[in-house]
Amino acid sequence: MGNVLAASSPTSTTMSGQSGSGVLPPPSSPPMSTLPASLTEAIKAEIKRTPVILENPGTVEELHNKCREIQASTFEGARIMLNKGLSNHFQISHTLNMTASSSNGYRFGATYVGCKQYGPTEAFPVLLADIDASGNLNANIIHQMSSRLRCKFAAQFQDSRLMATQLTNDYRGDNYSASLTLGNPGILSGSGVVVAQYLQSITRRLAMGTELAYQYGPNVPGRQIALLSLVGRYGDKDCVWSGTLGLNGLHVCYYRKASDQLQIGVEVETSLRMQESVTTLAYQVDLPKADLVFRGSFDSNWHVCGVLEKRLQPLPFAFALSGRMNYVKSVFTLGCGLMIG
Repeated sequence: MGNVLAASSPTSTTMSGQSGSGVLPPPSSPPMSTLPASLTEAIKAEIKRTPVILENPGTVEELHNKCREIQASTFEGARIMLNKGLSNHFQISHTLNMTASSSNGYRFGATYVGCKQYGPTEAFPVLLADIDASGNLNANIIHQMSSRLRCKFAAQFQDSRLMATQLTNDYRGDNYSASLTLGNPGILSGSGVVVAQYLQSITRRLAMGTELAYQYGPNVPGRQIALLSLVGRYGDKDCVWSGTLGLNGLHVCYYRKASDQLQIGVEVETSLRMQESVTTLAYQVDLPKADLVFRGSFDSNWHVCGVLEKRLQPLPFAFALSGRMNYVKSVFTLGCGLMIG
């Protein structure tokens, strides 16, 4: 932090030979040009030697989060969710979905948060799970092994069978992040997916890295395939450009916080293999005084989406209204939900 100069009140002084009183200005530091040449060169050399502190850029998985978080996540039919905290570490939830599709029904969820803290808002391990009436289970385990290493494990069970597993290890250095993900590793079947990611801070605003995805197995053409992509992000917390360029296609996102009430984002996904491209424009409006949040989006496939969330203060209730429309296909879906707790 720079030094703060405190100026005292000027003192009026009557000068001889002049009418009235004059005020002597406070002394000021000499400009750089009046300093000795040796001292000027020493100051410039010290500025060059001062290292630029680069922050951790986050992981490649979080590269497009800012743009995607403001997009509308719609639902259909009626939804009622009850959250109940049993202690400081354990919470359960009950969710009832009533729709015309097969996804309706009851789901029970549980969350456990441990006592190992690495920050004011982070505690580990974290165990998340939810199960429906048919016995389909989704489970996640997140644990911070050290101040730099974080492990995540996810599993999915359907019809009493293990359908998918994923293990991710994230290592966060001072100015870089490295991640390794194993998906559905099958020792007996000889199949699986391996994804290696690396992201490095180049400057305070620029981060660049790479992603290598490798898949092997009997169902893969040639029994194995590898894809290399380049990733990057430029900007700060209020304006972010992020992109992924690979053999599969191009993925570019732009996010901007226009004000405390408005956030906008643009996402472009291009698939070279499918020969198609989709552009999505999203925005989020926050009205804290009204306890209201609105997220809206529309894309080049003529989907128009919107979700309105309203906190019903002072009751611990939140009301959600969701809508999705496709003008070309003449399809419209509406959903309303109530969250308690």
